[in-house]
Amino acid sequence: MDLRTKISAALKQAMKDKDADRLSTLRLINAAIKDKDIDARAAGQDDGVGEGEVLAILGKMVKQRKESAKTYEEGGRLDLAEREMAETTVIEEFLPQKLDDAASAKAVDEAIAEVGADSIRDMGKVMGVLKSKYTGQMDFGAVGPMVKDRLCAAS
Repeated sequence: MDLRTKISAALKQAMKDKDADRLSTLRLINAAIKDKDIDARAAGQDDGVGEGEVLAILGKMVKQRKESAKTYEEGGRLDLAEREMAETTVIEEFLPQKLDDAASAKAVDEAIAEVGADSIRDMGKVMGVLKSKYTGQMDFGAVGPMVKDRLCAAS
């Protein structure tokens, strides 16, 4: 079952369960995907966005909500922070399982070997491979320094 189908099924179930908070978040997800579909069709992609792009959208939504929750907590608005974290939980249901540190390190090593990277100049290629294979599974902000360290040590 593809991601769009899972989201649609969850949306229908939330309607049946009369779960307003979950329904609201699922509608936000659908709206974000449809927004990107419209942009893709305008750019000539008749099928809209693919599975990888949907994962990227979901990852971006999670990141935005975590940043908002942190800001709300710092501002003393715990009620709004809790709502953002509840939305994050719903969105994360549709993302693949996050890789642990060991698995991320292994993936970085494999990507470096695949690209044949031997200097820091190849960092973009390595990150491109990682993003194509592990979107939604790893935090690229944390993986970037790991790739940089490995490439600097290699040269």
